[in-house]
Amino acid sequence: MTITVNATKPDDGVLVRRPGPQELRPERTHRRRRALELGLAVAVPLLLVLLWQLAAERSWIDARVYPAPSTILADGWDRAGAGELWPDIWATFKRVLGGYAIGTVAGYALGLLMGSLSLVRAALEPLLDALYVVPKLALLPVFLNMFGLGEGPQIALVAATVFFFVWISTMAAVLAVPVGHRDAGQVFGASPWQMFRHVLLPASLPAVLVGARIAAGVAVLVIVASEQIAAADGLGHLIFDSRALFQNDVMFVGIVCVAVLGVVFSEVVRTAGRLLTPWAPRDRGRGRS
Repeated sequence: MTITVNATKPDDGVLVRRPGPQELRPERTHRRRRALELGLAVAVPLLLVLLWQLAAERSWIDARVYPAPSTILADGWDRAGAGELWPDIWATFKRVLGGYAIGTVAGYALGLLMGSLSLVRAALEPLLDALYVVPKLALLPVFLNMFGLGEGPQIALVAATVFFFVWISTMAAVLAVPVGHRDAGQVFGASPWQMFRHVLLPASLPAVLVGARIAAGVAVLVIVASEQIAAADGLGHLIFDSRALFQNDVMFVGIVCVAVLGVVFSEVVRTAGRLLTPWAPRDRGRGRS
């Protein structure tokens, strides 16, 4: 918490320091700050939506290309009520969840192994670095050849994307564990499992979960792009198909659903990270200032 101190200099030249409001009433100051942050978080998107609505109504923009938010909301509500929207949402969600689970487990296991064993790192890091820079969508034809049409290529593409984010963050986090922590474990005669359980895991897990949260957002981006190319359902297919049919209101419904899905999925991963690492500092802007 930042402490504000007011300083005054009386006539006798003595500098007098007085505590500021953050020091005298820290809880009250924190509540005001949180209320301000929440107000800004709500007001800015709402203002942009209202501006968009006004621009569509006043014909500042072509409402046929950029439908008003009220039109998008009404169309989304109708499609959800008719049961036309939920199958696409579910198709995208299960692909993201399946690929994310596989990529996270594989990336964490290999990152931990490479961070702990220098010979394994020397053998595999150049190869993985080369594969990391390959655009993941370029691997979609490979996965189509391997798994054929269906869910396999979509899940594999998400898993490959998530794998590299989690692998890099895990390996870097393990390598960043202070040598003193390792030495202390060795002095106390810790076994390899005890070293992992009591030293490497708690020291590296916060950074690992940051990578996992970034991977959650990227997984949604990748699956939407993949569904636009090689899928018969899902939100990506809905967006691309509706654009081809000049149904721009439906296209924006899909875009809004993708945004909501990405935010919810990222927040679930963030919350899980907080529960798993209560000792880690909170994200800037989400905790105390």
